[in-house]
Amino acid sequence: MDTTSDQAFLPLSDDPVMLRETVLSLQSEIRELALAWDEWQQRTELLTEQLRLLRAKIFGRSSEKRPSFEHPSLFNEAEQDADGKEDEATDTDRDDSTTGQEAEATAITVSGHTRSPKGRKPLSPDLPREEVIHDLPADQKICGLDGHELMEIGREISEQLEIVPAHVKVLQHIRIKYGCPHCRQGVKIAPPPRRPLPKAMASASMLAYIAVSKYADALPLYRQEGIFKRYGLDVSRTTLANWMIGSGQMVQPLINLMQERMLEYGYIRMDETALQVLDEPGKAATSKSYMWVRVGGSPAERVILFNYDASRGGQVPKELLLDYQGWLQTDGYDGYLAIGAQPGVEHLGCWAHVRRKFVEAVTAAGKGGKHSKAQQGVAWIAKLYAIEKRIRGRTPQERFEVRKREVPPIFKDIRAWMDALVPRVLPSSLTGQALGYMQGQWDRLIRYIEDGRLEIDNNGAENAIRPFVVGRKNWLFSDTVRGAKSSANLYSLIETAKANGLEPYAYLCHVFDHIPTAQTLEDFEALLPWKFTRNVQPEIKAAS
Repeated sequence: MDTTSDQAFLPLSDDPVMLRETVLSLQSEIRELALAWDEWQQRTELLTEQLRLLRAKIFGRSSEKRPSFEHPSLFNEAEQDADGKEDEATDTDRDDSTTGQEAEATAITVSGHTRSPKGRKPLSPDLPREEVIHDLPADQKICGLDGHELMEIGREISEQLEIVPAHVKVLQHIRIKYGCPHCRQGVKIAPPPRRPLPKAMASASMLAYIAVSKYADALPLYRQEGIFKRYGLDVSRTTLANWMIGSGQMVQPLINLMQERMLEYGYIRMDETALQVLDEPGKAATSKSYMWVRVGGSPAERVILFNYDASRGGQVPKELLLDYQGWLQTDGYDGYLAIGAQPGVEHLGCWAHVRRKFVEAVTAAGKGGKHSKAQQGVAWIAKLYAIEKRIRGRTPQERFEVRKREVPPIFKDIRAWMDALVPRVLPSSLTGQALGYMQGQWDRLIRYIEDGRLEIDNNGAENAIRPFVVGRKNWLFSDTVRGAKSSANLYSLIETAKANGLEPYAYLCHVFDHIPTAQTLEDFEALLPWKFTRNVQPEIKAAS
């Protein structure tokens, strides 16, 4: 007999009262164990979700488009309708150098969609061209049959790309003096040329090259210092940094004018990202500061402005949007609530952030996991994006009419689905967090249909801030507050130029060349990006 197992249980009493107390005690213990078991199960599911999501972020693709699951359902249908054509165009639009033909990139219309042809894309006609003639020697221009001289009957042309690396040269400004040979008085000399930065040896093109290399191409100054040394130019990183600080301060009048244009249009999108500034008064070198971005302006005069601030608090957007009246679109960060609540400011939400949270829940569920609720959320949002894709490029009035007619019924269905599901989903799960975020943002999410100028999401601001994030990965931090503020101005000028279809180097060359002589308001307005596009865009010539 196993005496150990006998000792594990206490002898039962014959007293009914004591038996009842024992049963009640055991039932209570069972309930506690069941609750503990449920808690551990929930915790395990949450940790498993987080693990899958972390693996997906590290090793998976960054796109929010989801692959089909083993058993496609109606929840995938709306998403495929919204994104299928875009994928098809992307897959077929590629360069195939094995054909050996210079195929023109004309679209081929097929029933149901437009297909781009395979083959090598032709070189841009805007590129400068230099002819290299390959002719026969004179003794070979004789017909081998009857001895007559051959005549030209045509030419075969093939094109080859050539690039001339950047080269450095010194511009010597020679000012000739004149004097009277008789009285030895009245010496005259031509006035000195106006330099972008007084006493600096950098020309307008030099400053533009450095700025574009750092702020558009994410090339840190220490790397540019090494590149210049290869060209025979020994200029220190400190000098380059001082030039960029001076350039950023020099263009402040243009930044002010661009801000005025942005505030006039009445629709601004806003976002922010972290920045480390080493020498900042009152803050440790390892603390975070922030770069804020605003996107706005009319379609013909797009404006992207960056602003540095040591804080991420709600007072920053209030200062940047002082006296602003109009629409403001942001993500769900609470720092925007104060400005969004001001009279005259209409606060919009971002459906892309809602979709991202549901996509994360689908990703965390894994293949074969319980993804139906989160996947259904993605599908509902995809129906909204399918409408946006269909009306893209139409006038604001047309967009307004389509949205007012088609979107409210979808909103009604999404709201009913959300309200019914919220009480049944664990709030701390990723699906619960996505539902809670959408529920908290709902009043701001549905407002984009009130004005045809508005967008469904804040992706415009996120895309605008991306060049700064890419550059930050390379240069890591700013040394001083002055440097951070100047960088914000140069980012603003370059990204606004790109948003208006300009080549940033050509535009900055024009600005740095003319801003030293600008005196009046009209002079500075003539240097704005949209003025450059319409009137004075120069031809960029290849280096010889």
